Amino acid sequence: MTKTHLSNSEISRRGHLLYEQQLRANVEIEENIGKIIVLDVENGHYEIDSDGLQANKRLRTRYPNTDPYNLFAIRIGYDAVFAVGSTLTWTADK
Repeated sequence: MTKTHLSNSEISRRGHLLYEQQLRANVEIEENIGKIIVLDVENGHYEIDSDGLQANKRLRTRYPNTDPYNLFAIRIGYDAVFAVGSTLTWTADK
């Protein structure tokens, strides 16, 4: 049986919703600001690291059934993971 992957827009929608409603208050602490959180939008499992690839690797090792196509990443305290030709916007409460 072939698994159907979520669309990019659905992953983004779910990822932002999970982050804002369930994770932000717990993970947006001074020691995590600027780190990357990678989360599974299907079940809310997540890992945090200064290196997004390492967070991804730990998450997939810890939860081997994780669908890598349904992962969402964001830089904690900012509006995006990376900025190309622009700047990241600070979103964390001061």
